[in-house]
Amino acid sequence: MQAYSRYGVQKIYGIRCGYEGLNKDYGHPVSELTPDAVRNIHTLGGSILGTSRGPQDPVKIVERLCELNINVLFIIGGDGTLRGADRIASESKRRNHAIAIVGIPKTIDNDILFTDKSFGYETACAAAVQATRVAHTEAGTVRNGIGMVKLMGRHSGFIACSAALATNEADFVLIPEVSFSLEGENGLLEALHRCILQKGNALIVVAEGAGQELFNDSIKDTDPSGNILFKDIGLLLKRHIEKIF
Repeated sequence: MQAYSRYGVQKIYGIRCGYEGLNKDYGHPVSELTPDAVRNIHTLGGSILGTSRGPQDPVKIVERLCELNINVLFIIGGDGTLRGADRIASESKRRNHAIAIVGIPKTIDNDILFTDKSFGYETACAAAVQATRVAHTEAGTVRNGIGMVKLMGRHSGFIACSAALATNEADFVLIPEVSFSLEGENGLLEALHRCILQKGNALIVVAEGAGQELFNDSIKDTDPSGNILFKDIGLLLKRHIEKIF
């Protein structure tokens, strides 16, 4: 406590379950983040505080901030999280609550402009590499085996590309930034067929946002945070591959 009290900081709170933790209706306890409480968090993945999705009432959030006498709020997250930070800042300004709100962009997708690498990205890549290697091993154990790994990334293919480069085992890497076709001489299925004939097995690494133009359904569903839910490119590829092989 002495380490930061000399800077005028009395307490550091950790808010559980994202914005839900600042809405008293959910009843989430507020944790004090003492040096002992955070001593070993560098060995853990994810967040010790937990997360949630969906908007919360900024009025209730600011009321809770006033109640806790919080005058600096660090908000770490992606698009939806930072949109929420903007609403909290607007409500705080409306009621003249003296608070500094610091938005810290964090995404495993690594799709932040002017940033070489966002934190969380390395952890995602490490897990993706392990999954890719396992799929490659499985595909090589059977005759004409085809392995496929669908990785996160939404509108960006950084995780898929990094996993493929790290393992050097993928035959096809499909990412949202580059469109592709299934049918025809230059389509994925014909290229996959040639690969099987040449080496006896194949591995496909596909980012979750790749190939969305291949779906006929124009309906765009969204999650509680307003993000578009992608159609399952993995299942689509699986159906087409099983049909011709």
